[in-house]
Amino acid sequence: MQLLRVLHVDFRKDYDQGLKELLKTLLGGKQQAARFESVRELRTLTGHSGGVYAVAVTPDGQIPVSASLDKTLKVWELASGRELRTLTGHSGGVYAVAVTPDGQLAVSASHDKTLKVWELGSGRELRTLTGHTNPVSAVAVTPDGELAVSASYALKVWELASGRELRTLRGHTDYVNAAAVMPDGKLAVSASKDQTLKVWGLASGRELRTLRGHSYAVRAVAVTPDGKLAVSASEDKTLKVWELASGRELRTLTGHSGVVWGVTVTPDGQLAVSASLDKTLKVWELDSGHELLAFTADAYLYCCAVAPDGKTILAGDQGGKIHCLRLE
Repeated sequence: MQLLRVLHVDFRKDYDQGLKELLKTLLGGKQQAARFESVRELRTLTGHSGGVYAVAVTPDGQIPVSASLDKTLKVWELASGRELRTLTGHSGGVYAVAVTPDGQLAVSASHDKTLKVWELGSGRELRTLTGHTNPVSAVAVTPDGELAVSASYALKVWELASGRELRTLRGHTDYVNAAAVMPDGKLAVSASKDQTLKVWGLASGRELRTLRGHSYAVRAVAVTPDGKLAVSASEDKTLKVWELASGRELRTLTGHSGVVWGVTVTPDGQLAVSASLDKTLKVWELDSGHELLAFTADAYLYCCAVAPDGKTILAGDQGGKIHCLRLE
C-alpha cells in the first residue's frame, strides 16, 4: 500500500508538469498575462496647481516625478505620498519628464522651448538644453542614460552629460506629440499630429518606416520591453498595437469614449494602460486586445506610468492630482 501511494504522488507531479509544458507550447512559449480583478486607488498626490501632463518613476519604484502646466516638477515618496521637493526653473508649462536608468537624474521638456536636466536627490538644475524653436512636447532617455530624445515639430538627439545637440530628425509634417526609445537604445518611435508614427535610427538620424492607420492625431506611444511592439494612443479614441519590424498594424483597442492622451506598457510586456479625456484609465491585454479593467476619475486623465512592480499605476489629471492605483 505504501508503494502505491508513492507511485500515485509521483504520477500526479509528472502529470501536472506535463500539463504545464503542454500549455506553454500551445501559448507559443509566452507567459500568460497576470490576471487582475480590480483597480484600487491607494492615495492621491496633491500639490500641483495645474494639470499633470507626465509622470515618471525611478527604477527602484520608490520615487515618482511629475510634470505640470504650473511650470514645475515635483518629486514624491510613493510609499507615503509625501512631496519631497519642487523643481522650479521652467518659464512655461512642463509637458514631459523622463528619469535616467540610474535614478539619479530627471530630464524635463517644456512649453518654454527648452529641456532641463535635474539632480533628483537635491532638486538642483544641472543644465538647460536649447535648440528647439517651438514648445517641446516629449522627452525619452536611452537605456544607457547617455542620450535624450526630444520632440517638437522635429526630434532632436542630445548628449546628456554635456547638453550638446547631436542631430535633428525631420520627417513629420506636423507637431510631434510623443517619443519612445527602444530597449536596445538604437531606435526611437515618434507619434505625431500628422496621424502617423515613425521609426528612426538614432545614430544615423534616418527615418526607417512610417506607421499609418490612425484617423486623427497620435497623442502618445509606448514600446514593449522586448522592443517588438509599439502601442499608440490617438485623438480618434483608439489605441493601436504595431509590429515594429514590419510596421504592420496588429490590432485596434476600442473602448474609450474620448481622446486617448497617454499610454504605457507593463514591465512584463503583457498589458497596456491608457489614460483618456473620457476620465477613465483602462488596462488592456496586448495579445488579445481585450479591455480587462477600468478606473474612473473625476477629471480628464492626461498621462499614466507603471512602476517596476507591474502593479502600481500613477495617473495625472487635469486638476493637478496624481492618482496612485494598484492592480489586484
